[in-house]
Amino acid sequence: MNLKNIYLVIILILSRLICSAQEKRGAAIPWTTYEAENMNTTGTVIGPGYEPFHVETESSGQKCVKLNKKGQYVEFTSSGDANSMVIRYSLPDSKDGKGKSASLAIYNNGNLVQHPRISSSYSWLYGKYPFTNDPAAGQPRHFYDEVRMTGLKIKKGDVIRVQRDDQKEEDIKYCILDLVDLENIAPPLMTPGNSLSVTDKSFRGKGSADDYTEAFRNCIAKAAETGKTVWIPAGTFKITGDIVLPSNITIQGAGMWYTQLVGDEMLYANANRRVRLKGAGSNIHLADFAIIGKLNYRSDKEANDGIVGAYGENSTISRLWIEHTKVGMWIENSKNLHITGCRMRNTNADGINFCVGMTESTIENCTARGTGDDCFAIWPTTFLKQVFSPGHNLIVHCTAQVPFLANGIAVYGGESNKVESCSIVDISQGSAILISTTFPTESKDKSINNNFSGTTVIENCDIKTSGGFDHEWDWRAAVEVCVDKRSISGLEINNLNIVNSLSDAFNVIAKNEYEKIGFLSNTTLQHINISTFGLGVKGYGLFINSGAHGSLTIKQSDIKEINNTSKDFTIVK
Repeated sequence: MNLKNIYLVIILILSRLICSAQEKRGAAIPWTTYEAENMNTTGTVIGPGYEPFHVETESSGQKCVKLNKKGQYVEFTSSGDANSMVIRYSLPDSKDGKGKSASLAIYNNGNLVQHPRISSSYSWLYGKYPFTNDPAAGQPRHFYDEVRMTGLKIKKGDVIRVQRDDQKEEDIKYCILDLVDLENIAPPLMTPGNSLSVTDKSFRGKGSADDYTEAFRNCIAKAAETGKTVWIPAGTFKITGDIVLPSNITIQGAGMWYTQLVGDEMLYANANRRVRLKGAGSNIHLADFAIIGKLNYRSDKEANDGIVGAYGENSTISRLWIEHTKVGMWIENSKNLHITGCRMRNTNADGINFCVGMTESTIENCTARGTGDDCFAIWPTTFLKQVFSPGHNLIVHCTAQVPFLANGIAVYGGESNKVESCSIVDISQGSAILISTTFPTESKDKSINNNFSGTTVIENCDIKTSGGFDHEWDWRAAVEVCVDKRSISGLEINNLNIVNSLSDAFNVIAKNEYEKIGFLSNTTLQHINISTFGLGVKGYGLFINSGAHGSLTIKQSDIKEINNTSKDFTIVK
């Protein structure tokens, strides 16, 4: 083979490798998940189940393991080295809705290595949206919480046992396990150069010794003045009030497993005393820490905690872990914001929501599990003054899983937004992907209208076991286009794999109001692969409900069982 041909072969191999990398769908997951129902167990496997208000339906794969008494366990063999663990579990609630506590025992090759405490204080909601903590309301949801541990020494081939312990608890009737994640995390990051540490005594005020709120504020002010980085070393830092982020500030932690900003459980009922990092400028950079909230209810009248506010132009949010807050991130008025490598867990509402005035911004390589509303959403509403015209945002290489309300990824309007190369799994309370006009995107004086425009693109996504029962709507499809009140035009849906849908695999629906009828137009489905649907209720490969108006074109897709019940809707093949 001559040199020219060798170069051609090398180029061909590299091209295939690049294409293979580009074809990967979902986030780059650094942990390995072990499903409880696939482990050796002395407990009881329950599921699969698809009906609302059951723990198995809210479980990954719609199966879990119930440990009914002390000493029962699940056991599995580790496929690789690990030093950290996450367990997704469910404990029963107390009669007053405040939760119960128990303990687990973790064994490695028969040796007890950790003894984590677990609680149902941050799970269990009841009744109708926005829900209550009172068990008397019935219709339970949000069964699960998670506990994470570090300092483990697990080698490939080690046998790991998670055993019900309950040494001090006599009234815990069961513990349910859904999954275990094992991860080999890197050591904590070192102090960066040209930085100021929040632990410096000069930043501490006269507050309590364990409250770092004032220290954070003072350190940020000094860093903004001097151009230095705010450094948060490994440790737990109590935060009891807003941390406002000005322009040109960088906040760097030692890692999402090592640096924790934690709320005060006794103060968390006050919406102004929560862990809230509020963007108020441009060129803001946050990286490598965790936010651990203490919120166990949802009230949409209260302000969001977590990451909120406006991040102006050219900001970044990287490798954050956020749990037990109302939302993970609720972002407004930002341009060229890049969110990457973040994990949203067990929030009471959305994982990440691009809200008012979001443009040319990206959510990349992020995961959301157990959220209380859409895992990822683009909602260009107008309840605040709009700085940027919303649109051209991207959700790419993200993974959404098991929200206890709503959808995996939702787009509610805006110009030319895109969802690409995502994995959406076990969405039993709604759609994996929802394209909808249900929520308002127009200003009261009608001077701003952020309804769908340009071309909205959904492509190269894997969707599995999705399309469940939405509490006040009905069964949603795994992929749903809801043309409700307003029209949608310019929708391209390409290269989707839709597997094991709980109801319809794909649908177009509308609930019309007088003089508010929306039309679907310029919409194409291409290379749509559908296999198995209707696991929970009678479903179709493609369903058009009687209220839908408009048309869609299907290209190069073999969709079985199409049911068009609308006289005002046309399917073109």
